[in-house]
Amino acid sequence: MSVKEVFLDLVSYSTGSDETTGTTPSTPGQKVLGAHIVEHMKKIGIEDAYMDDLGYVYGTIPANDPRKNTVGFIAHMDTYGGVSGENIQPQIIENYDGSTIVLGESGLSLSPEAFPALKDHIGKTLITTDGTTLLGGDDKAGVAEILCAAEEIIKEGKPHGTVKIGFTPDEEIGEGADHFDIAGFGCDYAYTVDGGTLGELEYENFNAASATVEVEGFSIHTGGAKNKMINSMSVAMEYCNLLPKEQVPEHTEMYEGFMHLDSISGNVEHTVMQFIIRDHDSKLFQQKKELMGQAASYINVKYPSQPLTLTVKDSYYNMKEKILPRMDIIENMEQAMRENGVEPFSLPIRGGTDGARLSYMGLPCPNICTGGANAHGKMEYVVVDDMEKIKEIIKTAIYNVH
Repeated sequence: MSVKEVFLDLVSYSTGSDETTGTTPSTPGQKVLGAHIVEHMKKIGIEDAYMDDLGYVYGTIPANDPRKNTVGFIAHMDTYGGVSGENIQPQIIENYDGSTIVLGESGLSLSPEAFPALKDHIGKTLITTDGTTLLGGDDKAGVAEILCAAEEIIKEGKPHGTVKIGFTPDEEIGEGADHFDIAGFGCDYAYTVDGGTLGELEYENFNAASATVEVEGFSIHTGGAKNKMINSMSVAMEYCNLLPKEQVPEHTEMYEGFMHLDSISGNVEHTVMQFIIRDHDSKLFQQKKELMGQAASYINVKYPSQPLTLTVKDSYYNMKEKILPRMDIIENMEQAMRENGVEPFSLPIRGGTDGARLSYMGLPCPNICTGGANAHGKMEYVVVDDMEKIKEIIKTAIYNVH
């Protein structure tokens, strides 16, 4: 099967993850897809393919050249849960001519003016949404590319070492590495296939933390509230106003970090805010966490009831520290890209991947491109020609392993 065919099959499964369920995987559709992927893997010759009780899928292509090291390729099966992934209706745009792409009857469209990268794909085949759902290229494009590369490696029979394949659930909610069997995976190193533009090769990502701010108020009839009422929503806004206005996602780029208010809900008596904290620099990352703590202390000094509780939890760290001692991994992938006519480039990931956590768990794991764009939204698309190229890059990287 072609990468396009496998991808269209994968996106027909709804696998949005949900951090509120407390289960692994967080949604049942992920195991449904996992079982389907295992069946696919066995059909193409991966005899030991299986899914464990928690929805992790594993498989092996045995070495036909035992002198070579073991390498792994990993992608995630879940999609972003904040935009519907139910009943995805892909649009296939063949020989794209550079014009605006109308997304079904949704009223949305992809224009080169709004998305200049489209101009780089004239003459190629694109797959878009119909404007009512996301597409699922993050990361079903990566899953498809790995599966197709594996099928062709098995058929071609060229010399290679052992290849390990892993597909994880719940990456989008930061839990994809929670139960990954690194010992059983048995790799010297691996790559996640979870990036964007063709040529991306990433080994720097944010240090990340989540923060929960809870504010307890005091409600009393508004007619007699003077000097008595404590409106938890007002206190919450006061807390937000203590944080730097410029250190938010909408005002930062590249290596600049932020403190992002992700959600807020409440009433007079109780308000809860969820923040995410991000920075590539570990010292600046720590400073942001301390600043949020100082703002909390200020509020609790100002109000005798000490209404505010701040809870901060680290999520993952910058993989750069773990990759720098193994730059041969990066060099191997750079060579594979160049052999396929693609010039590699590295950008700091303004987010994280399973690979960031896996690197700290003992499995060095940089990230490569998938050929997708505009993830997590209805304007998402993938470039089929680039996906085919990435499949070839994966194969070349495997054959080049020493």
